[in-house]
Amino acid sequence: MPEAYALRFISGKYQGGEFPLPWDREIVVGRASDLDMVLVEDMVSRKHAKVSTQGGLLSIMDLGSTNGTFVNGEKIKKTRLKEGDRILIGTSILKVVATSASAPMSTSEAKQQLEQVGLRDPNRGTTMSGTLEEVPIPDLLQLFSTSKRTGILHIRAPEGYGKIFLRNGALFYAMIDDDHDLGPLKALCRIVGWNRGSFDFGPPDQNAEFMLELEDSTENLLMKALHQLDEFRRVSPDLPPMEHELSVPQPLVPLLSHLEPLELDVFQLIHNHGVTGIVLDRSPGTDYETAHAILSLLSQGYITLR
Repeated sequence: MPEAYALRFISGKYQGGEFPLPWDREIVVGRASDLDMVLVEDMVSRKHAKVSTQGGLLSIMDLGSTNGTFVNGEKIKKTRLKEGDRILIGTSILKVVATSASAPMSTSEAKQQLEQVGLRDPNRGTTMSGTLEEVPIPDLLQLFSTSKRTGILHIRAPEGYGKIFLRNGALFYAMIDDDHDLGPLKALCRIVGWNRGSFDFGPPDQNAEFMLELEDSTENLLMKALHQLDEFRRVSPDLPPMEHELSVPQPLVPLLSHLEPLELDVFQLIHNHGVTGIVLDRSPGTDYETAHAILSLLSQGYITLR
């Protein structure tokens, strides 16, 4: 018999709870009180899904729920499960984890323990929350996109306070520390790189209006952001530190007419502000494009380090 497994709640009302999956059983999940795993929240159907451990195989099947069952961001009818898979049911994200097979908790004990976890914080059931260490931002956005969620993803990380706005699963705006000048795409590219901190997904702000909204699909925006992040990380070791001052040499020997348009924009920002971090924030280009322009200007002698 394969090793024992459990479902660990890593987000939502029951975060921190764990439900064992004994072999050769069928565990029905839903809102009804007589089920094996009871999740008391509005987005969970009375009989929502069924987890099977029969025949040495681990699988999950949706039971015609209103809001669907999702595995690793994909809406499913029935699918096999493996260690590390993430399941979205209502506002709860559950992770398949391996556990010790010795002295497993009974289903009735697990049901009672889960009920106690749900009572710890009555307000937690209104939002989906968790840590970035457990659920990376790209995975969250994929889940919210597929399940067509509407609301604001709040991210609190050492790098700052990020907000990502979604409408029926479509990502249409992002910002960091309420700074609209950064631009939504650049903010998104930075936020997806945050891997420490906490998140919560709350209701939409009905009064929020933005001059510039992102129009591409969430999937394409996410791919674009991850690509830009990879490229920036590749060149960032050569980039001067964010607080480092840059300057224009006197006299300036190379001709400005030889510069590309973005290089010229970055050159002007360096002349006006002279700090790496400010130049990256105010540049019309992405962080990678701007970093590449700074390195190019340095190598050609248009700017120097103070």
